[in-house]
Amino acid sequence: MSTRIAVHPLTPERWPDLETLFGTRGACGGCWCMWWRWTTRKEFDRNKGEGNRRAFRALVLRGETPGLLAYEGDAVVGWCALGPRESLPGLARSRILGPVDERPVWSVSCFFVRPGHRRKGVSGRLLRAAIELVRQRGGTLLEGYPHDPSDDGQPAPFVWTGLRSAFARAGFREVARRSPKRPIMRRGVRRR
Repeated sequence: MSTRIAVHPLTPERWPDLETLFGTRGACGGCWCMWWRWTTRKEFDRNKGEGNRRAFRALVLRGETPGLLAYEGDAVVGWCALGPRESLPGLARSRILGPVDERPVWSVSCFFVRPGHRRKGVSGRLLRAAIELVRQRGGTLLEGYPHDPSDDGQPAPFVWTGLRSAFARAGFREVARRSPKRPIMRRGVRRR
């Protein structure tokens, strides 16, 4: 990875950078990082594409910080979605990613790294920045839902929640596994 990777929260001023990174397809199939933010799949499907873009932009314009952008120099190269688990009600739809316990937890729910920058440590850099953001916001526990593929040749669109290996390198430990290839991983966040 380049040592020039800088990470910044997504703010209204940085919205054009997110649009540049995601392109017209909203990163993948019109998602615009709204998959976990809708309560039902029907809501997601109804808003796919432009509706999701508008909903996500409105969230950012309200002053929420739904994730982080990675830059190499002036070029935006990556994205990591995160927030308190309750801000991602779609996680409750998943039979394998349901809550582990009642502890308050922040969730890293999605990554998007620009082709040409994948497998260069961008996700790891975003995870480290996510830990710091959660610390700044007073959170004490960060959770992720990565893939643990049997081989390393998994196509990028199928690992949008990240890879187990990247989470492990960032200090996350597996706390549950309800599916052979989908662990739930956590990391404590110490306050300063």
